[in-house]
Amino acid sequence: MGRSGLRVSAVGLGCNNFGWSISPEASQPVVHKALDLGITLFDTADIYGNPPGNAESVLGQLIKGKRRDIVLTTKFGYDFNGGPPNNSRAFIMSALEGSLKRLGTDFVDIYMVHIPDLTTPIEETLRTLNDIVTSGKARHIAVSNMDAWRVVDALWLAKELGAKSFICAQNEFSLLERSPEKDLIPALLHHGLTLNPYFPLASGMLTGKYISGDTGRLKDNFLGLGGKFLTERNHAIVSKLNDYARSRGRTITELAMSWLVCQSVVAGVIAGATRPEQVEQNVKAANWKLTVDELAEINVITA
Repeated sequence: MGRSGLRVSAVGLGCNNFGWSISPEASQPVVHKALDLGITLFDTADIYGNPPGNAESVLGQLIKGKRRDIVLTTKFGYDFNGGPPNNSRAFIMSALEGSLKRLGTDFVDIYMVHIPDLTTPIEETLRTLNDIVTSGKARHIAVSNMDAWRVVDALWLAKELGAKSFICAQNEFSLLERSPEKDLIPALLHHGLTLNPYFPLASGMLTGKYISGDTGRLKDNFLGLGGKFLTERNHAIVSKLNDYARSRGRTITELAMSWLVCQSVVAGVIAGATRPEQVEQNVKAANWKLTVDELAEINVITA
C-alpha cells in the first residue's frame, strides 16, 4: 500500500452490504469465506448500513478473534443526519470513537477521508489525522473520492506540516469508469501512492448478466448508483468485452478483475459480495495474467 510497509491481498472485501443489503446472519458466511480464501483487506465506512454504522457493527462481530489477521479500513466524513460533508477536528474525533466502538477494536489499519469537505481547511483535517496516527488509533491514513489536484495539495501540505501523509486513494475505477487515468493515477504514481478501486464490476455490468437487457435490478443497485452505467455505449463495450473474454475461454468478470489487478497503481481491489460464492468468484477472477498485447487490445475495445 503506497510507500508504507502495509501489505494487502490483491482482492479485498467491500463490506458496504452488511446490515443493509444483507442481514448479519447472511454476512457471516461472506466474511468466513473471505478469511478462508486469504483475503486480508476488509473495507467499510461509518455511513454504511441501515441505520448508518450498522455495517461496522456487523463486521466488528464477525472479525472477533481475527483482528490481527486482517487489514481493516474505515472512513469518515458523511453526516449521519444528512448534513454536508464534515472533515473538521471535532467531527473526525467523534466519528473515530464511534467506529472503533462499533468495530470492537482499539485501532484501524487505515483511516480514510470518505469525501472532500469544501469548508474545513485541509490543514485541520491533516493535523487531526496526524494526531490519530500518533495516538495509535490508526496505523495509516488515506483518501477516497478526491480529485487529483486535491490529493496533491494535501500531500504537499502534509510535508510542509511534518504530518503523516496519505498512503493510498480509493476511487471508482473499472473498465467502464476510466476517468482516474487522466489525472489521478499519474499523480498517485508520481507521489508513490497506490489505488484501491471500488465498483470494479461496475455494479454488475461487467459480470455480463445485463447483456440481455434485463437492467431493472441494476437501476436499484446500491442507492441507484448502478443506473449510471446504463448507456448504449456501455452496453456495446460490455458486449465486445464479453466476446473477447469468451474467445479466450474466460468470463467477462475474469477480464474485469484481472485487468485491474494488472494495473501497476492498484494494490487491492475492493469487491463487494452478498454471498460466499461471489467472494470465491471474485478471487478466482483475478488470476488471469494479461499480456501487454492483451491489455492493448482491451484498450482499443474500451476507447
